[in-house]
Amino acid sequence: MKLHFISFDIPAPPDYGGIVDVFYKIRNLCEAGVKIYLHCYAYGRPEAPELEQYCEAVYYYPRKTGWKGLSLLYPYMMYSRRDKALLENLVRIDAPVLFEGVHTAYYLGHPALAGRRKVLRNQNLEQEYFGLLAQRSTGLFKKLYYRVESWLLKRAESRLQAADVFMTVAEHDHDFFKALYPGKQHEYIPSFQPYNDIAVLPGQGTYCLYHGNLGHPENEEAALFLLQNVCPHTPVSFVFAGKDPSPTLQQACARLDNCSLVANPAPEEMAALVGNAQVHLLPTFQPTGLKLKLLHALFHGRHVIVNSDMVRGTGLAALCHVAADAADFCKKTEALMALPFGEKEISARRTLLLERYDNRKNAQRIITCLRS
Repeated sequence: MKLHFISFDIPAPPDYGGIVDVFYKIRNLCEAGVKIYLHCYAYGRPEAPELEQYCEAVYYYPRKTGWKGLSLLYPYMMYSRRDKALLENLVRIDAPVLFEGVHTAYYLGHPALAGRRKVLRNQNLEQEYFGLLAQRSTGLFKKLYYRVESWLLKRAESRLQAADVFMTVAEHDHDFFKALYPGKQHEYIPSFQPYNDIAVLPGQGTYCLYHGNLGHPENEEAALFLLQNVCPHTPVSFVFAGKDPSPTLQQACARLDNCSLVANPAPEEMAALVGNAQVHLLPTFQPTGLKLKLLHALFHGRHVIVNSDMVRGTGLAALCHVAADAADFCKKTEALMALPFGEKEISARRTLLLERYDNRKNAQRIITCLRS
């Protein structure tokens, strides 16, 4: 089977959020025998020769950033990714097309692609995601940008009739698109990730961990919630690890004797931090899509404490300890620090997790969608 695969960014290295899903989806589809023609947008990440081992061809297109990407009709994330060369390459090779997110859907309804099987993969309900970013942003320019983008995304997400299949990573997003496009095919296929099996170290660690892209507003908010409401009231050691922590986050960590910060750890260091932690603390206040750091913690870590927003629509609540508020985070953290994680817990997690998050099975489900 041939497949055009349009990615919103260069999917290697797989070092942040949704791009992890993209990279491992490509790899698993390739291993299942799909011949992939990968189209991706370059804006800040270098070309990645390693992608060629999974793809028949890799095409790079410059993203039209700045004023060239602005439009009164289309969201910036979509309009800045238009490129006539992409359309020409899609037309030249007759194959189904997988659009990774609304970001890449500018040509979804183009007449030149009429008759093609078209799958739209949604990482988030983007209008909701940007609306929540607008609420949480403090800068006036950013707040305005997020609000306008949310409004334009709402319009865009109501004009996706040309897609044959809507494929989502979270159950609530699945329900949204199914209600909006009842005549289309809808599939809930969770995020792809680097793991084909559980790799949890049995035993007991000595610290709690929060990890993620600390430069992202959503993650910084979660980290500051822990630093202000949980860490000062819980007599255990906390580690915060991830990319680009802000000065605010650095100062908040430095003020507490039981907290340390690991900025921009190498992949090997991050893997060791995740594997050796006793408890993973993963609150979020933006219940959109699926957080890949939650999968990382469940496949490689011991006890995981979340709030309800973190597991909404994921089917993963049974594998986590769900805390109702800051006081509950404190209580559960102290209790779990004294509870070793054993083979029984690892076996139970493996059974439940691989029911939904099996890369190979989910790749076959995508292939079935492409053939229908």
